[in-house]
Amino acid sequence: MHRPYISFLARFELEYPIVQAPTGSISGPELASAVSCAGAMGAMALSWADPDTAADQVRAVKAFTSRPFLVNYALAFPPRSLNAALEAGAPLVTFSWGDPSNYVAAVRSFGARMGIQVTNAEGARRAVQHAPDFLICQGVEAGGHVQATRRLCQVLEEVLPFAAGIPVVAAGGIGDGAAMASALDMGAAAVMLGTRFVATRESRAHPEYKRLLTQAESADTSLTVCFDGGWPYAAHRVLRNTTLEAWEAAGCPPVGQRPGEDEAIGAAADGHAILRYEDTAPRAGFEGDIAAMCCYAGTSCGAINDIPSATDLVPRLWAECLHRFAK
Repeated sequence: MHRPYISFLARFELEYPIVQAPTGSISGPELASAVSCAGAMGAMALSWADPDTAADQVRAVKAFTSRPFLVNYALAFPPRSLNAALEAGAPLVTFSWGDPSNYVAAVRSFGARMGIQVTNAEGARRAVQHAPDFLICQGVEAGGHVQATRRLCQVLEEVLPFAAGIPVVAAGGIGDGAAMASALDMGAAAVMLGTRFVATRESRAHPEYKRLLTQAESADTSLTVCFDGGWPYAAHRVLRNTTLEAWEAAGCPPVGQRPGEDEAIGAAADGHAILRYEDTAPRAGFEGDIAAMCCYAGTSCGAINDIPSATDLVPRLWAECLHRFAK
């Protein structure tokens, strides 16, 4: 059987066709470098980073490993640190939530590679015109801010014929070897996992957030617009909690009318208050009602029952996938 992942491994000098999703402030250099050192592709989200911070984080990963990693920009926001990240040596940039046309030349001028997230055939057709090194095909099962509106299997089946030979990375609801095998069997060249890597030792997530992921089932997540924070109207998948329940019980009222809207439910490590409905995921050092905060989670949380190191997790996932292939 033809396995597109074999050429993907060779193209990016990887040991495993596994890509870590750039899960906002949770995926720092510690996690990205650990994933890359393990033979997969690590990732960091730099959409909200200032140029100095972005450059420092890129250099931090490069100090740990010469293996490839990616930085992501959600184009719902101006990518102000893109040039700084490229100048620091970011080897690969991915774009989501927008049209990357204005930024392709900058990426190429630094010799970096590029990936573009898509959620339907038309998006794939448009993305291919930029000659990306791969496409990221996202399904609605994904955690965090979700660009997709349909299940991964539907989107992947639709996108693959339009990829024109460009590798397609499947994302959304993938958290174990069985889900990986299903996506690769459909023709994906690699798989992207986010929630699974949030629940690792190297992740910057708060310990309670990680613990909640190990106890959750797929049905414990919801796609909502409850935690709008600084990104209004962007749907996101989170663990259901008291904040979401109270908002739904009140009839899902708009901003300004939500129950407990101005209530501080905790504080960040630097002491600034975390208000209810903020889109900030709880990180290490946060205090307060962690479970009531915005705990992003994909449907893959049902497959998570431990908090390993990324170093151990990457080969374990691939072993599970190979076992499924052998059946």
